Amino acid sequence: MKLSMRILKLFVLSTIANFVSFNSAWAGPPFITDDPETLEYQHWEINYAVSKSWRQGESSAATPSIDINYGASPNLQLHIQPRYSYERSMTDSHFGIDDTEVGMKYRFLNIQHDNFSFMVGTYPMLQLPTGDAKLGPNRGKVQSFLPLWLQGNIDKWTMYGGMGYRINPGSGNKNSVFFGMTTLYEVTQDFKLGGEIFHESPNSIDGVASTGFNLGGSYSLTHDYNVLFAAGKGLKNVSSTNELSTYLALQVLY
Repeated sequence: MKLSMRILKLFVLSTIANFVSFNSAWAGPPFITDDPETLEYQHWEINYAVSKSWRQGESSAATPSIDINYGASPNLQLHIQPRYSYERSMTDSHFGIDDTEVGMKYRFLNIQHDNFSFMVGTYPMLQLPTGDAKLGPNRGKVQSFLPLWLQGNIDKWTMYGGMGYRINPGSGNKNSVFFGMTTLYEVTQDFKLGGEIFHESPNSIDGVASTGFNLGGSYSLTHDYNVLFAAGKGLKNVSSTNELSTYLALQVLY
């Protein structure tokens, strides 16, 4: 056990080093990559968030999005996320109600041993076509996302990630595969800091793959109020995918 813990710690440290060397909305706040950990039974988590991204002289923002989660059972979490969005191009700009995300996270493996834990789960998502067509041609269309997430915790380190398959029907569209990994370190009892790296294959016939990273974390204001934050950019096809993205949220627990 001690040897395996040392190996995992070295792997986590090397992951952080990779983030330092590097100069969509299926999210695990404040990151894109999600985890298999579910809320406590009959508890609520609501993230009141604003986010913005820039690419090729265009920008998009969620102003705001409301990420609502409920612990329906010890291993089952329900999720809904409506948002109001802004899209700006070089010629015009639009505001409107965006598509609504709903999901159900189920953790089917949860191993706890001293200061080590390991869990596995899935978090199917469905994008409901509630979005205003003025926000772009990809609004008002049903999408689904079928992921598998894994997580390990050792002492003050947390590492989670996995892969998912996005079903993206419609003319000119194609299904895509997502990979992501996140590492977090508990700097103090109230402050966690870390980063993620992710990749997604093209989701349209003429599209390009996107690879990027985010650095961020959380700070606890009180027992039930946390500030979540992240910022990052693309590492491949940067100008057309992600020149810069930011995320800021107030997390309230009930």
